[in-house]
Amino acid sequence: MLEVVTLSFAFVFGILVRQIGLPPLVGFLGAGFALNAFGPAVGLPTDAGPILEHTAHLGVLLLLFTIGLKLNVKNLIEPVVLGSAFAHLLISGAIFTAGFIWLAGLPLETAILLSIALSFSSTVLAAKVLEGKGELRAFHGRIAIGILVMQDLIALAVLSVYSGQTPSIWALWVLALPLLRPLFYWLMRVAAHDELLVLMGVVLAVAAGGMGFQAVGLSSEVGALAMGLTLSRHPRAQELSQALWGIKEVFLISFFLQIGMSGLPDTEALTFAAIFALLLPLKGVLFSALLIAFRVRARNAFLGGLSLSAYSEFGLIVAASIMEEWLVPLAVTVALSFVIAAPLNRFAHPLFDRLEKYLVRFETNTRHPDEQPADLGQANVLVLGMGRTGSAAYDFFVEQGVSVIGLDSDPNKAEQKGRHVLYADVEDAGFWHHLDMTQLKAVTLAMPTVESKLMATRQLRKGGFHGNIIAGLHFQDEASTLQAAGVDHTYLLMSGAGIGIAEKTCECLKAQA
Repeated sequence: MLEVVTLSFAFVFGILVRQIGLPPLVGFLGAGFALNAFGPAVGLPTDAGPILEHTAHLGVLLLLFTIGLKLNVKNLIEPVVLGSAFAHLLISGAIFTAGFIWLAGLPLETAILLSIALSFSSTVLAAKVLEGKGELRAFHGRIAIGILVMQDLIALAVLSVYSGQTPSIWALWVLALPLLRPLFYWLMRVAAHDELLVLMGVVLAVAAGGMGFQAVGLSSEVGALAMGLTLSRHPRAQELSQALWGIKEVFLISFFLQIGMSGLPDTEALTFAAIFALLLPLKGVLFSALLIAFRVRARNAFLGGLSLSAYSEFGLIVAASIMEEWLVPLAVTVALSFVIAAPLNRFAHPLFDRLEKYLVRFETNTRHPDEQPADLGQANVLVLGMGRTGSAAYDFFVEQGVSVIGLDSDPNKAEQKGRHVLYADVEDAGFWHHLDMTQLKAVTLAMPTVESKLMATRQLRKGGFHGNIIAGLHFQDEASTLQAAGVDHTYLLMSGAGIGIAEKTCECLKAQA
């Protein structure tokens, strides 16, 4: 009965909010509150809470594991990441603490803990939003995830200090993780593909990372992330991430349901949540200002700050462990911040386009090293997005003797050996303003999301490009939208795979004749 009720509520509420243009996770939060209010009347078992908490935890571990698969350790120790994370915590923590003491009359220790909990940003929301838009490895995505990792480590330290728990001496084993990389690579090779690969990923995330770290007094969330980082350099890390995608998404539904089921709020909890919902924009503004201070361009500072604007689920973990009386007010605050931040992040790029002329005034005269302009040289064909599809297209052009260049928002892909690939974010309107396209004759769109393809198409046409634009599609219903924006030809990728196999078969038949 538990599965029927929870999944049905999640599906119905998710469908309803999708119809008004909001992300399904907002509906899942609403489903959680509805289950809290009406669950017993529709047959929800009394033990639903602990079961959902367990599955939610599994979802978070798998999410952080897949994030780790896409990260580079050096991105976590950049000055912009460390400086912004600690500066934001100190500034917002000091302001919130002063407000709680002077305006609410709270004791100093309670005020500090609440301030720390509200200073953190949501790892789950930011990761889901960035992943959904294919921006986890974009410059602003890497900064945001790096800051979130630092905040999670700070949360672990806070819990250790106030709960009286400290890591055991056996926690030093985590330093040996890099030495165990050959073992994990061997497991990747032995597991091969399909269900064994999925099972191996779950075991590493939940057992080795989650339970392994927790057993020695460390955070299970940090453990799952560390295991992902250990495998991030493997050539099949992306395959493992995609293999875990479906199971991770299902488990994460429990996370959003659980927040809604934390408790029904009273008037004081609703007032608390409403006040901090009004303060939510200041959280994003402070992050954006700090990023600009570290020489990040206004666009990436805006996108990064917006992705970090929601309050953190780690605040609920702090409350549940140390100050249970604040759990429901914080749960409502986190849920309300998700409702506000999720749709704003979905429309982040159009929002910046509207605000660009105001925000660029605050940029420093120097650019961050990762934001240098791209030069296409004498290339006749441009491939946008250098994942598996884009890389295959690039190699085909090279075989045909075509002068080609690739662009990708992931700096690691810009370092591919044997390919001329530049780092650039095609959803950055400023990138297109200074791009010389006079030598281009055709552009291949191989980015993961239809929004990215639409943005690139409009900017290409706006910049005066009159050549052919060809877009790869995951779904046929995307074709009409892209063609209306200026795409000349569309190509259904799954059908293309079948055509490629058929062409190879014909070549073999001709060779045998």
